[in-house]
Amino acid sequence: MPENNNRVHSYTNDVLGELDAVALAQLIKNKEISAAEVVAATIARAQKVDPILHAVVTDNYEKGLAASQEPNNGFFAGVPIYFKDLTYVKGIPTYYGSEAFANTPPAKKTDPIAQQIFDQGFINLGTSSMPEFGFTCITEFVNAPATCNPWNIKHSPGGSSGGAAALVAAGVLPIAHAADGGGSIRIPAGACGLVGLKPTRGRLLKSTMFKSQMVEIATDGIISRSVRDTAYFYAEAEKYYQNPKLPPIGLVEGPSKKTYRIGFTGDSIKSMKADDTTMAELNKTVKLLESMGHTVVPIELPIKEQFIDDFINIWGLNAFYCNHLGKRMFGKSYDASKLSKLSKGLSKHHGKNILKTPFFVKRLRQTSKEYDQMFSDMKLDIILTPTTAGSAPELGYMGMNLEYEEVFPRIIKWTCFTPYGNAAGGPSISLPLGYDTKNDLPIGMLFWANHGQENKLLDLSYQIEAAQPWRKIAEGEFVYEMK
Repeated sequence: MPENNNRVHSYTNDVLGELDAVALAQLIKNKEISAAEVVAATIARAQKVDPILHAVVTDNYEKGLAASQEPNNGFFAGVPIYFKDLTYVKGIPTYYGSEAFANTPPAKKTDPIAQQIFDQGFINLGTSSMPEFGFTCITEFVNAPATCNPWNIKHSPGGSSGGAAALVAAGVLPIAHAADGGGSIRIPAGACGLVGLKPTRGRLLKSTMFKSQMVEIATDGIISRSVRDTAYFYAEAEKYYQNPKLPPIGLVEGPSKKTYRIGFTGDSIKSMKADDTTMAELNKTVKLLESMGHTVVPIELPIKEQFIDDFINIWGLNAFYCNHLGKRMFGKSYDASKLSKLSKGLSKHHGKNILKTPFFVKRLRQTSKEYDQMFSDMKLDIILTPTTAGSAPELGYMGMNLEYEEVFPRIIKWTCFTPYGNAAGGPSISLPLGYDTKNDLPIGMLFWANHGQENKLLDLSYQIEAAQPWRKIAEGEFVYEMK
């Protein structure tokens, strides 16, 4: 273990070592290791650290071990995965991080996105933690222990895919399902030193929860430790479903020698900006990119100040549905009286602004064209900002027991860079390029591209990963000795 007593990981000299999912899949395919060994090692690692991290909601270990005896023929056959606690997998209850679902029965069906993942050969080991409905950027609860950041367990792993990020960062497994409705893939990836790509709207199939969005802000995806795992995941996902309205990503196999024109800023909208530590790390990233031959220029984001109010209103609209229409949406076992102060506060906010709904919905739907125009007008291939305004907050700073009026401004300030990509539907990826030495925490840098251009983001990410390999949570090498 590292000297920092607040750091927790599960890396050890077992079959998993420090291998990514692609490497594990190849070893399983070549019969150098077995899927059963990989799944058993993953379960052992989870059981070692989860009593501290609180990242697993429901385990599926017995069925996962059984499935590992005969994995299917997908590329990732035999590689384990956890699903975020908002995705329906037949036979497992879905709680959406909320006590309102305390008595919910197991799901009777499997969501399309889950099937798209299963088709790649992944083996399900259960569900990972998220805050109530993903309405916040940390992974904490009213009456349950918070999910902790493995780099520093006094701090949050971010959210709302905090459980997924904690498990991957702690070395339990190399890849996990996640979802993003305002930054919920990219924020925990940034907070936990991982790779987090939010794909273009419509790139993947949807969870049931995302099918009836008035504005399609949310999408599924994954969090990983390597660019390669993310690239291969999307290439394999396209074999199951390829959206005809989007250019295919294809398999991006490694860094090219292409150079890009990149605009950067540490300023967001309404005078919100990165803190001094994050700004310094942003400037280091700019220098790295320049040393690699890229053209990097300062910019101002041409995002209308109205946007943040509109995004808060759509946030509130979703909470209003959960508060007032929950039984119709989720079934008779749903109990809205158990919703958190945050959800009720958001619902109340929408109630006060309900007559504005047609107008903010229209404006949010227009952001897609504005996003295209932004890249065109500034003649940019990619935009660079921090993922969040600072490193991960201490547990409780955005706690679910706080009053809405106190906690919500803190949420907005910390997450000021990610929501625009959700409204616009464009892809962006958080990479672990910065570090807060005072708090011993990673700081993510966020790269944005225009619609359908995930291949540019993956190419640049490969280049960066080769030029500056990611900082490791575990000291030393853990090499599995083949028998």
